[in-house]
Amino acid sequence: MGKVFNLAEVSQHNNAKDCWLIISGKVYDVTKFLDDHPGGDDVLLSATGKDATDDFEDVGHSSSARAMLDEYYVGEIDSSTIPTSVKYTPPKQPHYNQDKTTEFIIKILQFLVPLIILGVAVSLRFYTKQST
Repeated sequence: MGKVFNLAEVSQHNNAKDCWLIISGKVYDVTKFLDDHPGGDDVLLSATGKDATDDFEDVGHSSSARAMLDEYYVGEIDSSTIPTSVKYTPPKQPHYNQDKTTEFIIKILQFLVPLIILGVAVSLRFYTKQST
């Protein structure tokens, strides 16, 4: 068993020159692997500062990929420092007006009123021309 780190310590290692990941309660320094990772370094960098176990498992890594983890092992994570769940707060959005009929009527009127005026003007012009 290696050194025990807390989440704050591991979270400090979150860039391309110093990248640590937490997978299955273990801490790995994957800095040297960033250039070789098939999914690119962005995938690994986006998993820093949190428990990346789900990210790692969701991809379905091969047994050879799992075996490679051993060479990057630096220690264990203090599981009490990892939040059990992160509360999702949706972004603030403007109030949605479900009754858009008034807006729809205004748009229709903005289109129809000028057409009606044009139609009346053309009709009057046509009618007055025929009367003379």
